[in-house]
Amino acid sequence: MSDQNYRKILTHPGSAHKDDLLACCLLLAQSPAPIERREPTPEDLADPSIAVVDVGDQHAPELGNFDHHQFSKDTAPTCALSLVLQSLGLYEDARTFCEWLEPAEWFDCRGPNQTAKWLGVERDVIGKLNSPIDMTLLRRFAAKSELLPGDTIWEMMKLVGEDLVGYLTGTRQRIDFVAQHSKLWELGGLKFLFLPRVETEIDDASSGIGHFLRERGLDREVAGTIYPDKRNVGYGISRYNDHPALDYTRIEAEPDVHFAHKSGFVAKTTATETERLQQLAQKGIKA
Repeated sequence: MSDQNYRKILTHPGSAHKDDLLACCLLLAQSPAPIERREPTPEDLADPSIAVVDVGDQHAPELGNFDHHQFSKDTAPTCALSLVLQSLGLYEDARTFCEWLEPAEWFDCRGPNQTAKWLGVERDVIGKLNSPIDMTLLRRFAAKSELLPGDTIWEMMKLVGEDLVGYLTGTRQRIDFVAQHSKLWELGGLKFLFLPRVETEIDDASSGIGHFLRERGLDREVAGTIYPDKRNVGYGISRYNDHPALDYTRIEAEPDVHFAHKSGFVAKTTATETERLQQLAQKGIKA
């Protein structure tokens, strides 16, 4: 994360779009400053304490200027949100963890028709994805010439930015934790990822397993996962990506298994010894 702080955030007047609103949300998470919606002056663009978003025809992150409208039409879809994420060092993770980001870039830079074509859907599908939450936030944001701390929309935007930053940084922490502590086991001809119980301040560290496997290209190789049970001292044992070779109703009668989902995708055990966990994981393999 960048440590640059701004005393003011400035974006264009008139209609608001998802990219400028979300770019301002991210900046508020770092710099809870007033927002002004007007055209920038040359002095604004030259002042590194003022973030100028989606207006000004200048991309100069060292000066806090984040506009994309001057880019050539051949530039890959890049919006103001993309530029702010880049400046915060969060762009690559956002592209990986936020499936909505690339369509948002396309929509802002190419419009609904080309975005629909790129997605391989009919044009009317784009409109069907609109949410009244989006519409209200954008309309209320557009109606203001200035937003100050304490304003309902300003406070909501700050929460959105904080949650997005928290999601991205937290997911990266979980992936790094899984990378540091997990092991791959081969049991009965199948691969399992095992994450041991390790004291950590990271909330729900095991939720990073899926992201870790996809990032490392292991998501098509791993059949199951074994991870600390959040509600007990033992472990959860589950099939990954609904692997067809595993059914954990097969271990529901085991004395140290206290729960097995009727669909067979997961079981919970009080076992903690490595050898026993491997036995239970392997017992779930269909004959």
